[in-house]
Formats: sequence, structure tokens, C-alpha cells
Amino acid sequence: MTRTVLVTGGSGGIGRAVAARFAADRAQVVLTGRHGNTVARAAAELGVRGVVCDATDPAQTAALAGQLATVDVLVNAAGGLPVPAPAGTPPLEALLAEWSSSLGANLLSAVLTTAAVRDTLADGGTVISVGSIGAERRGGSYGAAKAALGAWSTSLSAELAPRGVTSNVISPGYVTGTDFFRGGMTGARHTALVQETHNQRPGTPEDIAETAFFLASPGARHITGQTLHVNGGAFTTR
Repeated sequence: MTRTVLVTGGSGGIGRAVAARFAADRAQVVLTGRHGNTVARAAAELGVRGVVCDATDPAQTAALAGQLATVDVLVNAAGGLPVPAPAGTPPLEALLAEWSSSLGANLLSAVLTTAAVRDTLADGGTVISVGSIGAERRGGSYGAAKAALGAWSTSLSAELAPRGVTSNVISPGYVTGTDFFRGGMTGARHTALVQETHNQRPGTPEDIAETAFFLASPGARHITGQTLHVNGGAFTTR
């Protein structure tokens, strides 16, 4: 049976790779993003449906949910670094703006989207949210938001489990091939991040996409309430 897969933040980076992976499995993929041009381009190139939607906007997420009869897999991939406050903003106001930006993009986007489509989630379905190694160290407001994402996902897992719906977080380490660093990645920093890994390579969006595809597979039905660290050993658990 063909699955319906909703991927927020699906017009680029990890979200686009996730959308591509499910599209290759012939799922009916709906990808979203805030900018119409990038959404339209990604949707056309992948052969999927694109919807312009700011996942932090309650009205837009509600409108998105109203277009979907059912959702088998939800991937909350929207997120990113905080938007800096304008120059000259008083320090405390700038601090508040930074934290509000981080929490909105990386936590509330997932909370709102999931709440909006909750009634259309199919029994036995899957909710996946994209976290970050930044939740474990040196993450600032961004890391704090991703840590909160993990706590929320665990609570969601308990709520959805009676319907057979799983809820997990994929926590990537350093991933190349995205615009996450907004041009701020230097050669020295790249080398340092790669050296932190056990396998001596950066991650790719496809690494995360394959993990998401597995979590939505029959073999992962007993995995829920977890954070899966996909970082080549840069951060390990025991």
C-alpha cells in the first residue's frame, strides 16, 4: 500500500534527502518549506508535491493539515541556527530574539506540525524529528532547543503508542552538503569536526535519510521514545 509521507523543511539539505528517499520507494511525498521558489524547485526535481508552509505558524500548519487525508510518516526536518537580531538591538532583547528564534525553528515547528496532523496520523505510523549533536555539547540556544525536542518526542511516544505510532529523534553530527552553516564553515573547522569521528568522515544528508527510512520500516516497530545518534562516533552513548 502506498504511504503518505510529510517532510517539513523538505526543500533542501537533510529534509530534501529524506523526501528523495521515500519518493524512491514510491511513497506519496509532501514536502514543505517557507519559500515558494525553493519548494517548487525541489518538488519538481523529486517528482513530489510541494506546499509552502512556515511550520512555526499555527494558521499555516492547520491549513497544511487540512489538505491531507492521512499521514503515514511525518518527518519534522525543519530547523536551523537562530536568526541574528538586527544591529543595535539592546542586549537582552537580542538574547530573547535569539532564543525565541531557536525554539521556534527547532522545537515549536515540530510541536505545531505534529499537533496539526495528529488526527490524520495512521495507526501504526511514524513520527521522526531531526535533532542535533548540539543538544549534547556546545549547542547554545540551538542545542537547548534540540534537547527539548528530544524530551518532547519521548512524551509524544507515550501518548501515541496505544495507536502503534512510534516517535523518535535522529540526532546527526556534522553533516556536509547543506547550507546549515550559512557559509561559515572553514577548512580548519571541517577538519576538526571530521577528526572527532571514529570513521574519519563527515555525515551526509543521505546517512540521515536512510536512518529515517529504517525508522519508518516494519523492522523498527519496537523502537520508540529514542534518540538515535548518527555521527560516526563523534558522540557516543552506552
